[in-house]
Amino acid sequence: MSYRLGVDVGGTFTDFLLLNEESGETFTAKVPSTPEDSSIGVLNGIARICEESGVDPREIELVMHGTTVATNAVLTGRGARVGLVTTAGFEDTLQVARSYCPGGLGGWVSFVKSPLLAPLELTIGATGRIAADGAVVEPVDEDALRRDLQTLRDRGEVEALTICLINAYINSEHERQVAKIAAEIFGDTPISVSSDVVPEMQEYERTETTVVNSYVRPEVARYVNNLQGALDERLGEGAQLSILRSDGGLASARAAADSPVNLLMSGPAGGVAGAIYFCERAGYRDILTFDMGGTSTDVALIQDARARVRRETIVGDVRVRAPSVDVRTVGAGGGSIAFVPELTKALRVGPESAGAVPGPACYMKGGEEPTVCDANVVLGYLPSDVQLGGKMDINRDASEKAVQKVADAMGIDLMEAAEGIIKIVNESMFGALRLVSVEQGYDPRDFALVGFGGAGPLHANALGILTDAWPVIVPPGPGVLCAYGDATTQVQDEAARTYLMMAGDLSDEQMLIDLHELRDRAGESLRADGIPDDEQEVSYQADLRYAGQAFQITVDFDEKDLVDKGVSLLTEAFDAEHEQLFTFKLGDGHEILMIRAVVKAAARKIADKRIGVSENSLEQCKIHDSRFYFEGAWHPAPIYDRGGLHESLDVAGPCVVAEMDSTTVVLPGYTARVDAVGNLLINPSSSKSTEGGA
Repeated sequence: MSYRLGVDVGGTFTDFLLLNEESGETFTAKVPSTPEDSSIGVLNGIARICEESGVDPREIELVMHGTTVATNAVLTGRGARVGLVTTAGFEDTLQVARSYCPGGLGGWVSFVKSPLLAPLELTIGATGRIAADGAVVEPVDEDALRRDLQTLRDRGEVEALTICLINAYINSEHERQVAKIAAEIFGDTPISVSSDVVPEMQEYERTETTVVNSYVRPEVARYVNNLQGALDERLGEGAQLSILRSDGGLASARAAADSPVNLLMSGPAGGVAGAIYFCERAGYRDILTFDMGGTSTDVALIQDARARVRRETIVGDVRVRAPSVDVRTVGAGGGSIAFVPELTKALRVGPESAGAVPGPACYMKGGEEPTVCDANVVLGYLPSDVQLGGKMDINRDASEKAVQKVADAMGIDLMEAAEGIIKIVNESMFGALRLVSVEQGYDPRDFALVGFGGAGPLHANALGILTDAWPVIVPPGPGVLCAYGDATTQVQDEAARTYLMMAGDLSDEQMLIDLHELRDRAGESLRADGIPDDEQEVSYQADLRYAGQAFQITVDFDEKDLVDKGVSLLTEAFDAEHEQLFTFKLGDGHEILMIRAVVKAAARKIADKRIGVSENSLEQCKIHDSRFYFEGAWHPAPIYDRGGLHESLDVAGPCVVAEMDSTTVVLPGYTARVDAVGNLLINPSSSKSTEGGA
């Protein structure tokens, strides 16, 4: 038998999903994350899931991994010391940036600019110039360049080198020349070249993106290489490691180590992929997702079973030109700390989190501050006799002691304080969901709501009430859904070029010729990883704007539609999207800024696991009777084992549905039912359970 393993490293837990490709059978596990070295948690989890499942580690052929190594390097400032080679006269590109200070009209008063990722003292200018049309205006002065590079090398500070020359996106000749000389002088020091990393217009964005690639490259390469070595030792050298990209595709270990700037949003992309995988099989193609973990909540909008992809990635105050799933993050997680400021006496929740260490008070790992998780324990939503991650006991007394701090500070009773914490964190997540729906021109009522992550199912029903998005869907294994997404996605890469052409001046034939050239370039990376052309799937994108606009919209299309409709396919799709976002369209004056080819490895077939017929009655699925507190009153709330539920059972709230990796709360007035795929669907009791797509 052959197995694939999905691994997702979170701030609190590291999640694992082991999938039998032939039968669709799955095994799950959660282990505490190890922030000091996340690979330790990965290896611990592999040992646990193989032991519990009885699967020989050497039967695992594919390991798909969502990682936060690149993200953490940027957020914590622990990246490499980066040297920068740019065109003479452009050494201050990163310093000047976009001359923008966040914070409104007075933002410049309090704005403290972060240190440059490539400091000026490690920046040199190369003589030579490429014109805007790609013509060579002035050749590179190789002798001066060698002297400057040697001086930079002799400082002994440069751990990664970036080369970004003016107009290199249109002609990379000078960058290749500089890179060759730099490789001779710097030896094994990793070198990132802008025309390889992001061959796109706009000098600052291209420089910043390539510098960030260099900044995280040594750390990511070290992590990937060490993990691959450990996997070879434990699983055998046939095991293939792939890393989830920010745009939801997979990169081979080799590609991930070379271009880590594409991994900055690796973690959240896995949950989106997992949600699409289960919901599409159940007929729900338009969904809102919220992934609530221990530290934060990530939300996204999925339309027609496709995630929206932005052409930029933002981590902290670093903004790079790399594609990422359009996920918005809010500091609201199970570990978010509740507090009452002395000045206002108004309850606040997050964004500070207890994280994995010391964790919420109920973990009994040294945490004493009240968290969202503790409030759930106090209210009975997370019963104290349900083990977290299948192995971790929780302590109700510790939670009550922690939440009592909030109650005392506000002069209210314990239960009111706990319910206040939950309501505030729900409103915070609701605000994030509005960002991706209402503020993008979409009505949440036209979508189903998908709740997952370790804490998501606890809050899913309440978020359904706030958004009025039904059904609320809790996929199978919600606490490890990111790992499921990692295990079921495909290796991909892309190639792009700046176009800058009016759509009316472009022939269909020329467009196809240029797209095929990009297709061949994008396929090179997959061929280098042993994926032949006949196992590659190709799609295309174009960035368009109305002439004179300062922003663009990305349009997706395939070759067949382009052949049938021509370039008008792009302009019509752009007009429709522009009208959706801004309520108007012009109908002419379309400018095509960029075109790109996205190449994916053909998906390996995985057997679908379906929920079998069962004779279990609802009473037989009951673990025991309990109660929880909702809207100022206690309600009897039996606890059911999700593993025993099947399609013919209606599970009426109030109740709790428990499983290894998460706990789902069904509130009074709502009913849950399992569908054929294994999703738990929650609907208002007064309406019929939805059977088709949203």
